Amino acid sequence: MPFPKTNPSLERALTDRGYNDPTPVQAAVLEQDALDRDLLVSAQTGSGKTVAYGLAMASTLLGDAERFGAPREPLALIIAPTRELALQVNRELIWLYGPAGARVASCVGGMDVRREQRALEDGCHIVVGTPGRLRDHLERGRLDTSRMKVVVLDEADEMLDLGFREDLEFILDATPEERRTLLFSATLPKNIVTLARRYQRDAHRIDTLVENEPHGDIEYRAIRCAPNETELATVNVLRFYESRGAMVFCHTREAVRHLHASLVERGFAAVALSGELSQSERSHALQALRDGRARVCVATDVAARGIDLPDLGLVIHVDLPNDHETLLHRSGRTGRAGRKGVCVMLVPYTRRRKAERLIDMAGIDVAWAGPPSADDIRTLDRERLMQDPMFSEETTEEDLAMARVLLAEKSAEEIANALARFHRSRLPAPEEVFDPGEDRGSRQRKDKRERQEERARGGREWGRGASEDGAYGASEDMVWFRMSVGRRNNADPRWLLPIICRLGHVTKKEIGSIKIFDRESKFQIAKSHAPKFAAAVRKANDEDIRIEPADAPHGKTWDAPKHKGPKERGEFSERKGPREGKRVHESKPPRAHKDTKPHKPPKDKKQDKKRSSDKRR
Repeated sequence: MPFPKTNPSLERALTDRGYNDPTPVQAAVLEQDALDRDLLVSAQTGSGKTVAYGLAMASTLLGDAERFGAPREPLALIIAPTRELALQVNRELIWLYGPAGARVASCVGGMDVRREQRALEDGCHIVVGTPGRLRDHLERGRLDTSRMKVVVLDEADEMLDLGFREDLEFILDATPEERRTLLFSATLPKNIVTLARRYQRDAHRIDTLVENEPHGDIEYRAIRCAPNETELATVNVLRFYESRGAMVFCHTREAVRHLHASLVERGFAAVALSGELSQSERSHALQALRDGRARVCVATDVAARGIDLPDLGLVIHVDLPNDHETLLHRSGRTGRAGRKGVCVMLVPYTRRRKAERLIDMAGIDVAWAGPPSADDIRTLDRERLMQDPMFSEETTEEDLAMARVLLAEKSAEEIANALARFHRSRLPAPEEVFDPGEDRGSRQRKDKRERQEERARGGREWGRGASEDGAYGASEDMVWFRMSVGRRNNADPRWLLPIICRLGHVTKKEIGSIKIFDRESKFQIAKSHAPKFAAAVRKANDEDIRIEPADAPHGKTWDAPKHKGPKERGEFSERKGPREGKRVHESKPPRAHKDTKPHKPPKDKKQDKKRSSDKRR
C-alpha cells in the first residue's frame, strides 16, 4: 500500500529516495490514533524505524507548514546508544527533512566538541546525539532545550543495557514537560516499561514485532564443522557466497583480532571493529565498508551495535550467540529494505545441542549442511568467470587492437590459461575442510569389562575411511604413522581426522584405523598415498603436533599407558625372583628412640689439630 498522507515536503523526499510502500512500523506511526501522541514502539532491527519516527514527529515540528523557519534553539532531540547509530540517524534525517529546509546537528562522543558547539550556537532544528555527549553539552549550557517539542529514544533497551539510565533521566528532566516522547525499543523489559511510565503521558502502544518472529527475507543455514576448523569454514563460507558485504561475529576482541588478521593474510578485503579501536579507526573502517574498499567486517556484538551497512548480504556467526534474541538481532543486519540476505551459523559438533536450542527458541527454519568444499567453490568460480560482465561489455578499438596482438603472438589456449590464472590470483584460496556429518559423535556404551580390557590393552581403535568403502580393506594396503598427541591431550578421532587431512593433504577416504594411546596416537594411511603424505607432513612443520612413520601397534608390546589397568582374563605374569647379589631378607639395625641420643666416642683434640694443620698445608 502507498504511504499515508503526510507533510508534502516529506512526501517529495520519500519519492526522490524511491520509497513507494511503507513498512509496518512506518504505516503504524502515521495512523490517526498515533497523531501528536507519545509513542511506545517495539519493532525489529531493520524495519525502517528511523524514517518512522522522522515521519511521526513531522506534524509536531512543521504543523501545516512545508518548511522550517530560521534555525534557533532545537525543536527535536534524538538520542541513540552509539556513535555509529547516531551518525546514521543524522544522515537519514538530513535527506528526509532536506526539502523542508531543516538543519540537523550531531553531538556524539569522539567527535570535535568545538565544531558541535559552533553548530549549536549557529542554531539548528534537530539534534542527534549520544547520551554522554548530550549531557556534557547540557551541563556546560551549550544545548538549549527550552523550545524542544519532541524527544526520541532510539533503541532504548540498548541504552539501558549500556548503563545510560542516569544520563537519559538527566536529559529528559531538562526538557519541557509538554514535549512528545517517542520511545523505540526492540524489546520491552521491566526497566523500559518503568522509564516509559515516568516520562510518557498516555502513550500509544505500537507493536509490529511478533514474539520471536524471524526476518522473512533471511535464509538461515547451519554449517557443521570440527571445533578446530571454524576459521577454515569461515573462509569457505565467505568464498562460497561472495557477498558484496559480510558481517562476521565473534565473542571477544582477541578473536576479532585473530580472525581479521587471518582473513587479510588470505587476501580478503576485511576490517575489524572492537572496543579497543579509537573513534578515528572506527570511522575509517566503516567508510571503507561503505565505499566498497572493504567487503568483510569482523566485529563483536557491542562494537557492531547501531551499524547499518549497505548491501550487507551475509552474516556469519563464528561464535554462537548466547541467546536467541542476540541471534535474531545479529541476523537482522541483513535482509533489510526488501533485500534478501543469508545468515550462517558455524556449529562445531560439540556445540550442536546449544545451536538447536537457539534455533528452537528463535523460531526459525534452518537448513543444516556441511561446510562448502574447495571443489564446490572452484566450480562456482568457473561459473562466475563465465558470467563476468567483462565478456558482455562494449569493446573499444584499443581493446580490439590488443586482442589482435595477443592472438598473433599467443595461442587461444595460452590466452585462456593466462585469463584463468589471473582470475584465480584475485581470489583467496579455498580451504580443505572436514565435514563431521550428521552424527554428533555419540558412541555405543560398552559394558564395564570391555572398557577395562580396552584400557589394559593400551589404547582405543577406531576403524573408518577406506575400510568403510572397501578401497583399502587389508592391512598390507595401509601404512602406520604416529602422532604426538594422545589421551592426555583429549585426543579424539573427530578432531584428529581434520588435522591429519590438513597436514598431510589427504582426504578421510585415505585414512584407515586410528588407535589412541596415553601420550600419542597411531593411524593408517593408504599405502598408495603414504609417500605423498609423509612428504606433506614434513613440510607442514607444525610446532604442536609431530607426525612420523611408525610400526603397527600390538597391544601391550607398544607404548602401554602409564596407569595400571586390570589384567586380561587368563593372563598372569611370571613371578620374578630376587635379583642376584641381593638378600631376600635383610636385618635392619634397630631405630634409636627419639628421646635417646646415639653414643659418640670422645674426640681426640691432638688428632684434630694435626688434621687442620695438614689441610692448611
